[in-house]
Amino acid sequence: MKKKSLGIIFFTVLIDLVGFGLILPLIPIYANNFKAGGFFIAAIFTSYSLMQFLFAPLWGRLSDRIGRRPVLLSSTACACVSYVIFALGSGMENRVVALWVMLASRIFAGICGANITVAQAYIADITPPEQRSAKMGLEGMAFGLGFILGPVLGGLSAKFFGLTGPGWTAASLCAINFIWASVMLAESWQPSAHSQTQRPHLEQWKHVLRMPRLNLLVGIFFLATFCFSSFETSIGLLVQKNFHLAEERGLDSVLGTISWLIAYCGLIGAMVQGGMLRRMVKKMGEPKVIAVSLFLAAAGIAVLPFLTAWATLLLALAVFSTGSSLTRPPVFGMISMLTPAHEQGSTIGVAQGVGSLARIAGPFFAIGIFGKDHLPVPYLCCAALCLATGCITTRYLSLPKSGGSESLGKL
Repeated sequence: MKKKSLGIIFFTVLIDLVGFGLILPLIPIYANNFKAGGFFIAAIFTSYSLMQFLFAPLWGRLSDRIGRRPVLLSSTACACVSYVIFALGSGMENRVVALWVMLASRIFAGICGANITVAQAYIADITPPEQRSAKMGLEGMAFGLGFILGPVLGGLSAKFFGLTGPGWTAASLCAINFIWASVMLAESWQPSAHSQTQRPHLEQWKHVLRMPRLNLLVGIFFLATFCFSSFETSIGLLVQKNFHLAEERGLDSVLGTISWLIAYCGLIGAMVQGGMLRRMVKKMGEPKVIAVSLFLAAAGIAVLPFLTAWATLLLALAVFSTGSSLTRPPVFGMISMLTPAHEQGSTIGVAQGVGSLARIAGPFFAIGIFGKDHLPVPYLCCAALCLATGCITTRYLSLPKSGGSESLGKL
């Protein structure tokens, strides 16, 4: 039953992330096509994350109180509606109205988006503590595969169905996801069988951020996510500039190139999380894997702004994608180990909220502040942040003394 449930969660997250990855790399190109400035492009990106920052902890806490299944289903249904709104906005002739409708779609999606938070709590519910990092890798693998299939489907749907195609394709996938999960997904958490600790929203944040090791993990996740969001927001514009992908070739051709590059990064991430991650965690332990991941990410992102040959670009993207994909599963594996069973959703929700805060800051940092003409600067800053965070991880992060949830000691 546990294997079946993990498989369903994997495909639920996969389909959800396919829809997400289908339109995410296209947003800056779309917005640029509608003559939006860098600030508004960043606003469209960050609106989703701002709503996640506010609402992800609430959804996690709700799943602790009523169960994981109803929250997952509600989130999937709302994602479908948000993509319908995005598709309608993409097809509008009035550029100003189109941009505001696209922004509204991302706000609505962020308010209702709970799938990743609750999926991680679901995995923690049904997995022994010592196996959680590896099982979180399955969720990360679904994330990576979503960014393989999503951009490819986005490029193809834009080519064959026009600018509204990606939105309608994402909405259709979310509808399929909702039907699949409604029929197949069992509940993993019975609140009535466990004692409940329901803190007010701000108190839950304070509780998590006061806990040693747990607050360090949340900080590591923030910095790693900040660097990755800066990369994913600006890589399309960087490649256009460095490789002279002139729009005279056609917007579809530019979109296709960027989509394939994002898919390539997703493939590397999925292979790493589906293959070497389990062996690395078993051999090295979570703290060392996290540190190595940050050092690799630093090396990969530092050279990206200076590459003008496709071979070296692909090599650097492979290094960066390997590092980025190795960070998330062991971080959340350790978070779940350090969290009591009846607070998994609440704690993971706070961590995801912090990640959303990083996704707000990253796009404004990479594009909103530096614009299209100074993109190398945020890449170098992110490399320095990854390097420093890796050193902090090596110095201060350690595994729990016991194999499961524990009362936290000092670093």
